[in-house]
Amino acid sequence: MASYAVRMPLMFELIAKIVPILLVDFLNPVLFAMLVAAAGSGRPVANSSMMLAGHTLAYFIAGVAVALGFEQLAERLANPKHIDYLLSAALGAALLWMALRVKKDGAPVASEPEQALTPASSFAFGAVVNFVGIPFAIPYFAVVDQVLSADLSVADSLVVLAVYNLGYAAPFVVVPVAVAASGERARPFLEKVSGVLGKISDSVMPWMFGLLGVVLIADSAVYLFSGEGLIKF
Repeated sequence: MASYAVRMPLMFELIAKIVPILLVDFLNPVLFAMLVAAAGSGRPVANSSMMLAGHTLAYFIAGVAVALGFEQLAERLANPKHIDYLLSAALGAALLWMALRVKKDGAPVASEPEQALTPASSFAFGAVVNFVGIPFAIPYFAVVDQVLSADLSVADSLVVLAVYNLGYAAPFVVVPVAVAASGERARPFLEKVSGVLGKISDSVMPWMFGLLGVVLIADSAVYLFSGEGLIKF
């Protein structure tokens, strides 16, 4: 019971810490555009729902895989705490690079699948697109790094990662819900939302990437010089 009482505040503090990263992460318009495309298929509700499910499950699995890679790296170098913060600094630098790239080139755009969609192929397409984009999912790497730095149990870390992924998926549920409620009439509205989201991403994402990058680099620098990060768990 005492252990549970100690763990819960740590988990809630960690979730509060990664919420700003979540706000950066789901501003990417690619998934929304994919779901809008699925909403124009023969089975709009089923296909868009399954595409979101495939993307979300793949994101969770990728997070676990990245966490295992971080842990193995930390074990090899025999100093996980320092490695966690060095990784944070590297991720911060990568976020600053991403901020400059998005400001110059704009947010990425989605390409629609060429074949006719079914629920099964929609699930697979959502998962594949997620896995292909993982090397560029810098905010998600930052989330995994924060989970590892919090020094929670494996079970608690998986819970936090699952909560993050459900939070990431939540705004996108509007696509199948809107289609289920209004049918084909919802698609023009969703396409407008997709366009607005793309414009917001082009203007807001560079600043959010840059700010998050500065915070991670500052947190790492303070830890490496003083032995304690800016945010303590």
